[in-house]
Amino acid sequence: MTSAALRSRAWKLLEMVTTPLLPSDYLDLVSPLRAGADLRGRVEGVHPEAGGAATVVIRPGRGWRGHVAGQYVRIGVEVDGVRLWRSYSLTSPPDRRDGRITITVKAIPDGRVSNQLVHRTAPGTLVQLDQAAGDFVLPRARPAKVLYLTAGSGITPVMGMLRDTGLDDVVMVHCTPRPQDVIFRDDLHDLVADGRLRLIEVHTGTDGRLDLGRLGGLVPDWAERETWACGPGGLLDAVEEHWAEHGAPERLHTERFRPAVVLTGGGAGGTVTFSTTGKAVEADGTTPLLDVGEEAGVLMPSGCRMGICFGCVTPLTAGAVRDLRTGEITEAAPGVLVQTCVSAAAGSCDIER
Repeated sequence: MTSAALRSRAWKLLEMVTTPLLPSDYLDLVSPLRAGADLRGRVEGVHPEAGGAATVVIRPGRGWRGHVAGQYVRIGVEVDGVRLWRSYSLTSPPDRRDGRITITVKAIPDGRVSNQLVHRTAPGTLVQLDQAAGDFVLPRARPAKVLYLTAGSGITPVMGMLRDTGLDDVVMVHCTPRPQDVIFRDDLHDLVADGRLRLIEVHTGTDGRLDLGRLGGLVPDWAERETWACGPGGLLDAVEEHWAEHGAPERLHTERFRPAVVLTGGGAGGTVTFSTTGKAVEADGTTPLLDVGEEAGVLMPSGCRMGICFGCVTPLTAGAVRDLRTGEITEAAPGVLVQTCVSAAAGSCDIER
């Protein structure tokens, strides 16, 4: 008998002994980060940052394939007995010596996952992970001159880039209400002291919102720089318009944490029925069906929550939904699939979950 056949036979015997569980279930208890297991990570530290944020240090399982600076990771966290998934930018460099990764999370009002990670996660906690994804990254051929334009927690993907690259000419314009709200402020000022960064802080509480008409005074050669921008939707809308008006849209790269929402038809919602679980809840016309399902305790597949990865595609079996990015209405029909992360109820609808 071959060794492969012997292993197969031994495994079948183990399955008989451990039923109704599987041998892998017991292995998960002993070695949850082992190769071949579902990808997980163990939290090894939660370090407070400015502005109500915290950096979470995670030891990923052996199946982790690494990341590129600027990418994000999807993380699954147990909250009140329900596994919820969110995507967070990776703030650690790809070549961190100890092999750990970090995400930096800002706790937001009523944010179930963000508050769980920032305030209620202890070292040793296991979380689910997906592989890193996203194209908000520097090209392999590094540009000679770079501008980072960020606001609030939009600094997180850029911090991963700053920690990874040795660019010669880097300028950052970063907006927060007050100096004490700047996440990574000490790290940024260390980079300034080392001559690796020119930092311009805009404190909107005293300076007002960033007027892009002033950008030429802050960064005279901004149009010559390859630019990466991340922050609130209003800022990114203004940035995209400004770059287009000045004929430099090809030099602009943006990262949105949520899609730009387009309200049409009054944004009317309705009753959302999750046919597989039998749950039905009332929803407005602006909340993504992904959020509606998770709040109702329905296990919802998801990815980036911006309509990029298609990890949340689900059959629409009745009713209609509205695409929050375009306002387009999709009606149910055989074979119709919708992205729950960027779709909201347009009247009553039935989702196959």
